[in-house]
Amino acid sequence: MGYTLAEFSADCHQILAADPGPEGRKKVCALVQKACADPEFVRQHLPDNGPERKILYEDPELGFCILGHVYHGAKESAPHDHGPTWAIYGQAFGETIMTEYAKVAPAGEGVLGKARPVRDYKLTPGDAYVYNEGDLHSPRREGTTRLIRIEGRNVETIRRYPYQRVDATPAAAQ
Repeated sequence: MGYTLAEFSADCHQILAADPGPEGRKKVCALVQKACADPEFVRQHLPDNGPERKILYEDPELGFCILGHVYHGAKESAPHDHGPTWAIYGQAFGETIMTEYAKVAPAGEGVLGKARPVRDYKLTPGDAYVYNEGDLHSPRREGTTRLIRIEGRNVETIRRYPYQRVDATPAAAQ
């Protein structure tokens, strides 16, 4: 028997209750890698016909969510952060090109932020990365992918502001 959702969520809870900061998140990231590499876990929680976003577990005490994502076909997201929270992306199937950004201009109420790309890297099955508060990033997929993602809080319940990609920093902003 593989890694179960009950074991995964309990392990995440234990780590984050002891250390909710960046070091605890790194430890949770290792658990995400473990879950992504477990074929039984992936088969059960990320089926081929699964939805783009499904909350698999939401911790009633700490508020973090474990999500399953199944994407079909190409998709690219705009630069974004996770508002006042953090996220861990784990690749279970397919490949995602992740771009990290430097903030050129902050986003806010009625103000589109600007972000300059600084690096691209590929997430392949078993890879996982932590994006802490304010870390700007965007995923791009050329084909079908399946991901396990953890959000520090359900991002559907918090206010986030949009960013746009800019490929050059204006001289005045440097």
